[in-house]
Amino acid sequence: MQARTLLILFFLLAISPSGYTHSKITTGAEHIAQYLSLIQGKRVGMVVNHTSIVGIEQTHLLDTLLKLDIKIVKVFAPEHGFRGNTDAGETVKDGKDLRTGIPIISLYGNNKKPTAGQLKDIDVILFDIQDVGARFYTYISTMYYVMEACAENRKEMLVLDRPNPCDYIDGPILKSPYRSFVGMLPIPILHGCTIGELAQMINGEGWIANKKNACLLKVIPMTGWKHGEPYSLPIKPSPNLPNDQSIRLYASLCPFEATHISVGRGTTFPFQVLGAPNKKYGSFVFTPRSLPGFDKNPLHQGIACYGEDLRNNANISGFTLYYFLRFYQISGEGAGFFSRPRWFDLLMGTDTVRKAILRGESEKTIRNSWKKELQAYRETRKKYLLY
Repeated sequence: MQARTLLILFFLLAISPSGYTHSKITTGAEHIAQYLSLIQGKRVGMVVNHTSIVGIEQTHLLDTLLKLDIKIVKVFAPEHGFRGNTDAGETVKDGKDLRTGIPIISLYGNNKKPTAGQLKDIDVILFDIQDVGARFYTYISTMYYVMEACAENRKEMLVLDRPNPCDYIDGPILKSPYRSFVGMLPIPILHGCTIGELAQMINGEGWIANKKNACLLKVIPMTGWKHGEPYSLPIKPSPNLPNDQSIRLYASLCPFEATHISVGRGTTFPFQVLGAPNKKYGSFVFTPRSLPGFDKNPLHQGIACYGEDLRNNANISGFTLYYFLRFYQISGEGAGFFSRPRWFDLLMGTDTVRKAILRGESEKTIRNSWKKELQAYRETRKKYLLY
């Protein structure tokens, strides 16, 4: 059995340095030799989804480890599910993987944090999910809860690192009264970390709820990537982030989801357009439809929306309030523009941004309000950088 395992491992190592479409990048998951000994002979739980692929053949990590005779007890699925095709906010159900028969436990259904019972038959958790660098992208909230559960139940956790495709540091720092599943940590909207670095920060800064126990954490770094380098995802990380442009715009357009302005859900170009059923917002027209694989129940479904097409806008970097302030001013609705003010505050991690907008403050003034805290965060972040 050991000879067979070594033969398969040799084959995987031979193909894995492809890094998908990035020939020089080898993700943490592909550095199998670095963590194989840490999971052999142990009962393994995996927190993975459709982005958890390795090698030029884009084999799922679950299938890869089963071929190496690793005992996978169960898979924990985040928002959008194990296969990544569940709509945003839609409940993910427990089940079984049809290919392998491995049980699938939802972390976006009855509980978002693994229970002691769910961890009882597990020795080590393997976390491998592609993040996009934004605080309100919920995969990092799932990681936080898994780390907390591992700390409480004295389980080991391995985080297999991947690049950050939106590698900026920007936006307000989350305040504790606005902590929610779209913001668990006191970090800016764009945190400028890989998931491995962020996991180390969670541990190092004592952010685990029970501070007596840190998570028994080990990060498996990637190679061939460093901060500031671009990264184009080989697989869309969730239904409504289909390409690089949507990921670049995501942080700046997501706050619109607390308004009546559509961000293009129900089209094939979500998070790349803005509009509402009123011609005052612009001349570009799109009509949201029910689109399986994108969004089955989008805002303004079947209604023509007028606004702006940002698909070819090359001047996108980091986080900006430019679009939000412009549409707010065009609306002329004042506080009424915020159809879900609490949701906006949760996305921002504070109520100060909304209140500043209502006071008519400029983007420069608003940005200056978080400048000092952002600099303090930059200093904290330095302690955990791997690349």
